[in-house]
Amino acid sequence: MELDPQEMQAVTKRLKRAQGQLGGIIKMIEDGRECQDIVMQLAAVSKALDRAGFATISLGLRQCITDPEHNQMDVAAMEKLFLSLA
Repeated sequence: MELDPQEMQAVTKRLKRAQGQLGGIIKMIEDGRECQDIVMQLAAVSKALDRAGFATISLGLRQCITDPEHNQMDVAAMEKLFLSLA
């Protein structure tokens, strides 16, 4: 299923923010920052990535429900995608 690029803009924005956070974490490591600070930033990036994944699956489900003729849902495949984020 191809997702609507307009609707995926929020996910893209979240991923770009996470990309910036990753760059910041790398710099923190290179600068010898405290372990606690680094781990806190890693947790924030991890949560941002998880939310992007769940938002993507949510959008796919929404598209399948609102336009079932053009977006046939493979329930097993959607379940597998959802569980891959767990």
